[in-house]
Amino acid sequence: MSGIDWIILIVTLAGIIVYGIYKSRTTKNLEGYFLSNRNMPWYLVLLSIMGTQASAITFLTGPGQAFSDGMRFVQYYFGLPLAMIVICIFFVPVFSRLKVFTAYEFLEERFDVKTRTLTSFLFLLSRGLSTGISIFAPSIVLSSLMGWNIYYTNLVMGGLLIIYTMSGGAKAVAHTQKLQMIIVLVALALVGYLAVKLLPDTIGFTHALRKSGELGKMNIITTGFTEEGFDWKDKYNIWSGIIGGFFLALSYFGTDHSQVGRYLTAKNETESRKGLLINGLVKVPMQFFILLIGVLIFSFYQYNKGPVYFDEVGLEQAKQTVKKDSLNMLEANYAAAFNAGKIEEANAIRKTFAGVMKRALPDSDPKDTNFVFLWFVKENLPVGLIGLVFAIIFLAAWGSIAAALNSLAACTVVDFHKKFFVKKETELEDYKVSQWYTLGWGVFCIIISMFAYNIGNSLIEAVNILGSLFYGVILGIFLVAFGIRYVKGHAVFYAALISELLVILIYNLDIISFLWLNVIGAVLVVLLSLLLQPLLKQKALP
Repeated sequence: MSGIDWIILIVTLAGIIVYGIYKSRTTKNLEGYFLSNRNMPWYLVLLSIMGTQASAITFLTGPGQAFSDGMRFVQYYFGLPLAMIVICIFFVPVFSRLKVFTAYEFLEERFDVKTRTLTSFLFLLSRGLSTGISIFAPSIVLSSLMGWNIYYTNLVMGGLLIIYTMSGGAKAVAHTQKLQMIIVLVALALVGYLAVKLLPDTIGFTHALRKSGELGKMNIITTGFTEEGFDWKDKYNIWSGIIGGFFLALSYFGTDHSQVGRYLTAKNETESRKGLLINGLVKVPMQFFILLIGVLIFSFYQYNKGPVYFDEVGLEQAKQTVKKDSLNMLEANYAAAFNAGKIEEANAIRKTFAGVMKRALPDSDPKDTNFVFLWFVKENLPVGLIGLVFAIIFLAAWGSIAAALNSLAACTVVDFHKKFFVKKETELEDYKVSQWYTLGWGVFCIIISMFAYNIGNSLIEAVNILGSLFYGVILGIFLVAFGIRYVKGHAVFYAALISELLVILIYNLDIISFLWLNVIGAVLVVLLSLLLQPLLKQKALP
């Protein structure tokens, strides 16, 4: 990057840190630190929800996902608006009435301590691991493209945000997410505009989309049906999106405390609902736009020669193996085909190249999906804007990670520390121990990021797979809690344990797309709870 880009990057990041510290002044107790004294307006709740969900992975690998697989990933979000309505009707009133600090406190009142503890533990495990990936994801791409040491990049990515997250809690998180989302959306709009502007003069926006459509990238709606019937292993189609996506969104926004904690900060129930419902309205268009940028970048590279492989570091490693000559030959063939105007042949060579990369580095991921967006930015955007786009990678990462750390600390303090270890502390002591748990989780997530490698074809996909291993079971516990008064704690506890083991087994057998795991996990908990309740002979609630 140029000196100007570095200045813009550093000033933007420093400004967010200073702003976060400035906004960190809050009541020094648990309600102030974790819930910002429950006084946030709906628009801050909305931006906080969006900022928590839309991590750097979304902006880094969303365009790359579309570049590689087309627009069909947008179907993943089709169940989300319906989930927002259900949460507003059933979940928000309960959480608001009970004035809970964490979503899992409700489970102790409905069931028992062990069910609350198990559910909170499943959340801590899944969110702690996925937050480590959220730190690692932008770090690995920035490290590869910029030549930075991956370990130092992880430390910077995770370490700086701990400063304001630890000092200010939920209030600092919400206010910084407000600025982060505004900067991120403006920068992405500029990238999308330039992706069209840089096309040849004879190629406009509609022509670019038509060309991408001819090559299979405008596959917005897919049914999942083949000549042999419905393909249950097809990851993204209208049915897995509406049904599996609904269950995933219902669990994520209704039971994952990284999101529940965002709307618990609202002034009242109405403000919480406004934030959630508007999120349901804007999320699908926003994700559509992010994926559309990837399609436009794909179209750009149909008229402008790009690399045969976007991961430079991985390519250099592969060229140190016995496949060096094969890779060099394919690289030359790709250049020759592109220069001769044989674009489809060049695209086919790219796919062949990825296959040779897999054989050269069998333990690595052969797809370079995660590197497409920043390669385009680095090679084609003007000075100044490059620094801003690199800044949004940090900002988007910070928005989701800061909220995750705050929620991890909240559950650790409320569901474990004060429940089992130190029950009586002053408000100031609660505040200070909460800061230390925030720091502890920050260090844990940075450590996870140091060991996270080869985690999936697409980082955005990897995080969603990880969530799907746990979200269905957690949702099932809450569904029983809300809807089946007959079932008590023992039954739902053992049903959840068995269901979690079965979900992990089904995933390892690779017999169905990961989105369906959310449905399977929830249904298993409900059915097994009903079966186990009469066997365990525990009295039902009156």
